[in-house]
Amino acid sequence: MPLKSTVEKFHQLPDNAKGGLVLMVAAIGFSLMTLLIKVAGQSLHVTQILLTRQAIMAAIVSPTIITNFPGVLRTSRPGLQALRVALAMIAMLLGFSAVIHMPLADVTAIGFAKSFFITIFAIFVLKEEIGVRRWAAVIVGFIGVLIILRPGTEAFTYYGIYALIAAACVGTVLVLIRLMARTDKPATILAYQALGVGFLMAFPGIWFWQAPTYEEWLLLAAIGLVSYGSQLANIYSYKWGEASVMASLDYVRLVYAILLGFLFFGNLPDMWTWIGATIIILASLYTIRREAQRKQVLVRTPEGRGNTP
Repeated sequence: MPLKSTVEKFHQLPDNAKGGLVLMVAAIGFSLMTLLIKVAGQSLHVTQILLTRQAIMAAIVSPTIITNFPGVLRTSRPGLQALRVALAMIAMLLGFSAVIHMPLADVTAIGFAKSFFITIFAIFVLKEEIGVRRWAAVIVGFIGVLIILRPGTEAFTYYGIYALIAAACVGTVLVLIRLMARTDKPATILAYQALGVGFLMAFPGIWFWQAPTYEEWLLLAAIGLVSYGSQLANIYSYKWGEASVMASLDYVRLVYAILLGFLFFGNLPDMWTWIGATIIILASLYTIRREAQRKQVLVRTPEGRGNTP
């Protein structure tokens, strides 16, 4: 009865409040996922982690794929599907590697640069018009990234470049999904993601495979389950809340990353990371605001992604 009452009260909330609460859950889940990946990566190869994660997520969505098979694999854009899968694999492979070897706050802050890549690639792929002010926000945002990376100093690490390339791939993937969603069903886009990345990771994952301990199996299982749950919560948050509001609230992930990094690894961002992250977030928020004013669909949201994770 208390649970039923709580659910009823939740659904009586304004849509943005519902979306915001669920987004907080999604943000916690994504932050927890990066923490688990970082812990697992201390003893397991990144390809093994990614392969297991994809296998678990594919198993969860398999009923949807099987029910609609073989029609679910019919696509009018096979080339774009293949490119999207390849970019998603690169994004996860490099992004996971960066998470394992860098402070969580730094990786999270650099990951927000996907907003700027979305703006850039939307020009060429979606033929969107970008004004001077949004171009200025993109340039300022990349200055924030450079402040965090600090090339030419002892603090610089090529894993920071990994994180930036991963952000570029994510931004491209989100733009491609919006383009494909015009002709392909969401279930088709989901199926190619689940099966394609898993297939590509099978070879390196098996090559670098080492028998996990009981604790490592629990870690791998948790990564897969938390990943799926977080993506699902993210979708529902945008289903209930306004896209621009939800996209703005998503930056709370940095707060969680800082807390988890401090609690589990004793890491706190240095002054340059604080400055760079602040610049990136402010530039991203301005970009989101401009998109909302121009009534453009935010491609970083489920609506712009064709309602897929």
